[in-house]
Amino acid sequence: MDEALLRSLTPAVLGILVRRGADFAAAEDALQDALVEAVRVWPDDPPRDPKGWLVTAAWRKFLDATRADTARRRREDVVTAEPEQGPSSDTDDTLQLYFLCAHPSLTASSAVALTLRAVGGLTTKQIAQAYLVPEATMAQRISRAKKTVGDVRFDQPGDVATVLRVLYLVFNEGYSGDVDLAAEAIRLTRRLATEIDHPEVAGLLALMLLHHARRASRTRDGNLVPLAEQDRSRWDTRLIAEGVEILQAALARDRLGEFQAQAAIAALHADAPVAEETDWVQIVEWYDELLAITGSPVVRLNRAVAVGEADGPRAGLKALAELDESLPRYSAVAAYLHERDGDLRTAARLYVEAAGKASNIAERDYLTRQAARLNN
Repeated sequence: MDEALLRSLTPAVLGILVRRGADFAAAEDALQDALVEAVRVWPDDPPRDPKGWLVTAAWRKFLDATRADTARRRREDVVTAEPEQGPSSDTDDTLQLYFLCAHPSLTASSAVALTLRAVGGLTTKQIAQAYLVPEATMAQRISRAKKTVGDVRFDQPGDVATVLRVLYLVFNEGYSGDVDLAAEAIRLTRRLATEIDHPEVAGLLALMLLHHARRASRTRDGNLVPLAEQDRSRWDTRLIAEGVEILQAALARDRLGEFQAQAAIAALHADAPVAEETDWVQIVEWYDELLAITGSPVVRLNRAVAVGEADGPRAGLKALAELDESLPRYSAVAAYLHERDGDLRTAARLYVEAAGKASNIAERDYLTRQAARLNN
């Protein structure tokens, strides 16, 4: 059974069902039933036209469900005789599905879950395992999301920025269970890049590839390894080269966006053979560009680190002093800069404080080890 093929066909088939008149929730339910049927039938009797087979099977499931549910008689106006089986439509509604699943009326978590289900073709169980929540909880989240977008028409314009934000959220979740969400986000972003010619789509794809290239070196014996201490021989040079090429093509269009700026920073890190050769001056300049675009306090925080590397720790601390101390990772950045400035007692205290605020176990353990090292 070719699971990758089924997942790649999911958005196109779902789009055809919606275009024929099924609302999103009913179409998605019918498609899931058809996918189950495909898993049962295809190994012994593979179809010549997998997409056409899925469209026909899913439409039958939709008709059966509609006829059986008298409470849904409002659909009778759009339910007609079953179309004759034949070549499936060449119309690809994948881009509209991206927009639909990232609809502004959805919460971020619901948009992510619906995107993975409808565009990514993952099962509810796989998504639940990836996010470490019970399957019933994820099923409710997806069900509510489908109802929310049920009446949204495909001809309504979508927001590319919202779609990119959802894909970025998927990527940042990393991986757990049997689904690698970072790899899945890259796959979906690659697909989006084939659907729409947009420099920020390319920028996000480049950013993902450049970050993903460092994945093998991010941990050692289960412990977090900071960028400066990573074994760069383990970085994936193929992904780095691809990411840089995509980024350069996007930047050449002179329509700078936040993902392109972030990717440029990641590319400068990737370009340094050793941490000591990192071009921090240029990184600060890119943070200035990113700050002008976003005005984000988190960008200001990261810029303070870069300033500390480019102009010395006291310059970094001066930049940090302009920020709100309640910012996530503020204490960790302050600890690092104080340590580089030679104030080890203050640094140790701040590392302990940062560990108590850490958002995950790996980060907490790393900060705790840093504090212990300075206190010895």
